[in-house]
Amino acid sequence: MADQKINGALFQSMVIEGALAIAEKKEQANELNVFPVPDGDTGTNMSMTMGSAMAEMEKLSEPTLAKAADTAASALLRGARGNSGVILSLLFRGMAKKLRENEEAGGCELALALREGVDTAYKAVMKPAEGTILTVSRVSAQHAVEACQADPALTAEQVLVTVLERGRTALEETVHQNPVLEKAGVVDAGGFGFLTILEGMLDGLRGIHKERKAAEPAAKAAADFAAIADEDITFTYCTEFIAERKDKARSVSRLRSILDDLGDSLVVVEDDDIVKVHVHTDAPNKALEEGLKFGPLLTVKIENMREQHTAKVIEGTADAPKERVIVPPEKPYGFVAVAAGEGLKALFNNLGVDVVVQGGQTMNPSTDDIVRAADAVPAETVFVLPNNKNIIMAAEQAVHLAEGKKIVVVPTKTIPQGISAMLAVDPDCGEEQAIADAMNEAAANVRSGQVTYAARDSEFDGKKIRQGEYLSLCEGKLCANGRESSVLKKLIREMVTEESAFATVIYGEGVSEEQAAEVEALLRRENKEMEISLVNGGQPVYYYILSVE
Repeated sequence: MADQKINGALFQSMVIEGALAIAEKKEQANELNVFPVPDGDTGTNMSMTMGSAMAEMEKLSEPTLAKAADTAASALLRGARGNSGVILSLLFRGMAKKLRENEEAGGCELALALREGVDTAYKAVMKPAEGTILTVSRVSAQHAVEACQADPALTAEQVLVTVLERGRTALEETVHQNPVLEKAGVVDAGGFGFLTILEGMLDGLRGIHKERKAAEPAAKAAADFAAIADEDITFTYCTEFIAERKDKARSVSRLRSILDDLGDSLVVVEDDDIVKVHVHTDAPNKALEEGLKFGPLLTVKIENMREQHTAKVIEGTADAPKERVIVPPEKPYGFVAVAAGEGLKALFNNLGVDVVVQGGQTMNPSTDDIVRAADAVPAETVFVLPNNKNIIMAAEQAVHLAEGKKIVVVPTKTIPQGISAMLAVDPDCGEEQAIADAMNEAAANVRSGQVTYAARDSEFDGKKIRQGEYLSLCEGKLCANGRESSVLKKLIREMVTEESAFATVIYGEGVSEEQAAEVEALLRRENKEMEISLVNGGQPVYYYILSVE
């Protein structure tokens, strides 16, 4: 095994072991996150990203190296979550470029593939910072290339061992390369996750398949899917959508009749504003076309029930990948926004957003989630608002996967920025660039603040933070920690000036209107002339999201 070259089956095993390794140590990576706010943590994001690759690897049968490498890269790109997940997918994409050139890869080919991965990742990151996963991957890959230049006979195993040895040193150096990490006295979480994946891949290369502990499953009864024959599934696609009733005169009874001919398990619910449909059919496109006759589709979900059945029987796991359905364009421009909470979803819909992707701070949606949302928008150009700095890179990768329409990312970092961007949209403006410029300018002119809780004990910027206590953030930076009233007062003083004209208080789940009114009163004490709006966002994680303009 020591001098064995990497073929398709071996690379397949390496990716699976890498995914299992990061799944086992994801909480260790999460604990390295310096900022104590609840987040789409690095370990979780990297584990979910690798999990998407593992799921595709397990489906392959005797793949070539090119097939295995390309499949892993494609799955990672689509499943990428958070900045760390996106960078990980870019590293594997670059590796695939080199690996697909060979039927088998020895040490030198592996070293060159790793360096190509690093080059691909650096090209995609606008402002690469030192002391990150990029640093660790660059230093270790370059060391591997130099080692192969000195000894071209190095095996793939020896190269991977060399990469890990230099990578661990580079990881320790990240403490001093990033001022935030140095203050906290920890190494970079992304770099730790990357090396953990490589350690698992080395196990796979060596033929070591360790028993890794999975998280304890919740106690629940499970259906016996194996007892259901595939033939018992009459129609393939479970299709659900909500259409806005722009055309009030169109007959819902006629829609029921048409859909009844297309499939079974039909449920059609209507009110003055929407029509909600559930149907099992072999022609989901036709069902969506009928819905579009009423107006824009607000949500779309299509699941391949045969694939789900097979996945549950064979793997005993969650849902299989959904069939991709691209709604044909009917208008020049459409909009996708990321948000969590029914109130925020309704707000963005009212502002003109066609599809709201459920997600945000604790659950960063994948690139594939964003692509599918854009697919469901009947527009030639779809503007995407990530509304979170950790989702921007995933949204940017969606641009490369668009089919039949163009995706333009407006890099909003907060919910208030997304709201302001949508308010700036002029539907009569015919130029894509003018719309994008107006949205970007509006987003830049709003100040954002949040009140949340500490997810872990921490010492940040000289402040000792206890798990569970209140935190206020201003423009993404820690403003105060402690009691609720104290952190709110400090946040408002930080955000509001004499020139402030407008403020919005978006209150989350578990917060009453009366409590939100107390925040409004605190804002008025700072500036009596401000126009203040209260919005029930229903969002998790953040008790309050504030915006001031």
